Amino acid sequence: MTAPRPADPPSEELSRLADLHGVATSYSPSPDRTVAASATAVTLTLAALGVDASTPGAVRAALAARERELGARLLPPTVVGWGTGVPPVLAALPRGTRLRVHTEQGEGRASAEQLPPGVHHLTATAPDGRTATAHLVIAPTRLPTPAARSHGLLVQLYSLLSRRSWGMGDLGDLAELAGWAARSLGAGFVQVNPLHAAVPGAPTDPSPYRPSSRRFPDPVHLRIEDVPEYAYLEDRERLDALLERSGRLRAAVLEQGALIDRDAVWELKREALELLCDVPLGPGRRAAYHAFLAEQGQALEDHATWCALAEVHGPDWHRWPAGLRDPRSADTARARAGLEDRVGFWSRLAWLTDTQLTDAQRAGREAGMPVGVVHDLAVGVHPGGADAWAQQEYFAAGMSVGAPPDAFNARGQDWGLPPWRPDRLAASGYAPFRELLRALFRYAGAVRIDHVMGLFRLWWVPQGHPPTEGTYVRYDAEAMLAVLVLEASRAGALVIGEDLGTVEPGVREALRERGVLGTSVLWFERDWEGDGRPLPPESWRSDCLATATTHDLPSTAARLTGEHVELRDSLGLLTRPLPEERAEAAADTGEWLALLTSLSLLPGGGGGDSASEEAAIQAVHRFLRRTPARLVGVWLPDGVGDRRPQNLPGTWDQYPNWRLPIADAEGRPVTLEDLAASPRLQALMAVMSERGQEPPGPAAPGPPGV
Repeated sequence: MTAPRPADPPSEELSRLADLHGVATSYSPSPDRTVAASATAVTLTLAALGVDASTPGAVRAALAARERELGARLLPPTVVGWGTGVPPVLAALPRGTRLRVHTEQGEGRASAEQLPPGVHHLTATAPDGRTATAHLVIAPTRLPTPAARSHGLLVQLYSLLSRRSWGMGDLGDLAELAGWAARSLGAGFVQVNPLHAAVPGAPTDPSPYRPSSRRFPDPVHLRIEDVPEYAYLEDRERLDALLERSGRLRAAVLEQGALIDRDAVWELKREALELLCDVPLGPGRRAAYHAFLAEQGQALEDHATWCALAEVHGPDWHRWPAGLRDPRSADTARARAGLEDRVGFWSRLAWLTDTQLTDAQRAGREAGMPVGVVHDLAVGVHPGGADAWAQQEYFAAGMSVGAPPDAFNARGQDWGLPPWRPDRLAASGYAPFRELLRALFRYAGAVRIDHVMGLFRLWWVPQGHPPTEGTYVRYDAEAMLAVLVLEASRAGALVIGEDLGTVEPGVREALRERGVLGTSVLWFERDWEGDGRPLPPESWRSDCLATATTHDLPSTAARLTGEHVELRDSLGLLTRPLPEERAEAAADTGEWLALLTSLSLLPGGGGGDSASEEAAIQAVHRFLRRTPARLVGVWLPDGVGDRRPQNLPGTWDQYPNWRLPIADAEGRPVTLEDLAASPRLQALMAVMSERGQEPPGPAAPGPPGV
């Protein structure tokens, strides 16, 4: 057979085969346009799912095998039920089919009615003798709506330095921020960037969205002085030297204009943690540590083993000796035994970090936060990292997650993250997803899911091919949502889906049905199906987190002044002449300012000086307060007039992504202590509470204040 050219469309048989495996053969970048996936993309994607479609004969054989399999199948590998009713899949079984359910709680039942929430084991025996087993996920019908509206702060934790942190924000700073924001600002939550474990080795990828593991957090965020064993460290001279070096790192960022240097911070903290882990644990601490080891089990052992092996062989397991690339091999078992001390060290760090994360959540809740800390779940993991090594049977080899070409990026995107295989997830009862969520919910009042559309489908890009040569692969969204709702309800936590950008029809409705909140950003909220003008506050959805900006977007001050356009121009990122970009940005901002003025939220209509800029930022948030959104978030840098985005998409080394401290309007770094004393931040946050005063003049009626 002649190999298909990249642009060749799939044949009819190949299309049928792809459809039966959840692989799309076309996509719609806009409602009026459909683009066919190439036969090459479809063939390679099927190969990553273990399906040979390399020749017409192979396609016919695979198609016949799949049709036989589905025709004979009594049950899918995972069955979903909502509430206490019988799952529809079971109601459709042949009359006379006998069921046996072994519940998660250890009960045996002969019926699928009135089952408790959980992941149960189901056996079905049909009258013709066919028998099938399945995982039975029973989830509450939906997550409860937040009892009351609340406002909170959004911050990239590394950017929030205090006078005590070691050159980047840490979990001690997070606990301080949560306690202060709750008591002094009436905040209901603090949302942070992903705190997942990074891939070690200098230079470390500073992006928190490409971690080594989403299952375990990064010990670089530890507050060293808050580890109890710190008080009993005998080598005070060595400790004093580390403290002096950490002070120089902190001063370099806060006083000398240096960027946050995560690698330098980790070098110091790692040395300190080596000392701390030599201090014997007291009986109570030792019991708590061993309980953590038992609870985390194989997952923690794998993670710590990978970390120990990475110290010896480097951070990409694909380049390790062949015998170590398999986490279950005899070679790996021998290596683990030989590295017992290092495996223990990394296990201890996971426990210490988990403990301080729990302490930060407790600090917020005890201070009166109804939600507490909102943690961010990245969309995937680094292909060479711990999760990809330990769970490689669940990842699609040779594939990467990305995005298809669209109006904003004609080349598409390749994020370099291996996707989960939907077939393997279903066969396991979504065990990796369940364990991941359970780990996050240990210390989260809510979880924000980056690119929540990935619960429904992901754009797979074959390695060695451009993002244009990819295709969508569908996941069982009902099962993914059921697991999400089950684990969130067990934890009593909220779920926020990042559903910005192009979202296929039905996704937002499905999320809303299950109580998953969306994300609404002011500048994008327009009447796209009508005149395209800014949406008035009463037209916003209520089931969302409403914000003025995010970590990937310009700060509100930069948006109001147009500085974000000048920044992109200076880096060569504009696709049109600068005057056109300036004019469009000014028109966009002008429409919003006009709406704010018409609602009497912005006296005088704003202007160009700092005072009116501050008034405009307050007006933007006064507008958000007037929407029915359940949660309203304030980007913490907006509170001090910061001009710089934390991340500028489309750049790599041209811009210091993920390395900037929070700064004021003049670019001077602002510490946590400075923030707590900032009149500008206090005035902005007063807008978000009952203490805030509406400007004089008539105001359109709206829901109760946040």
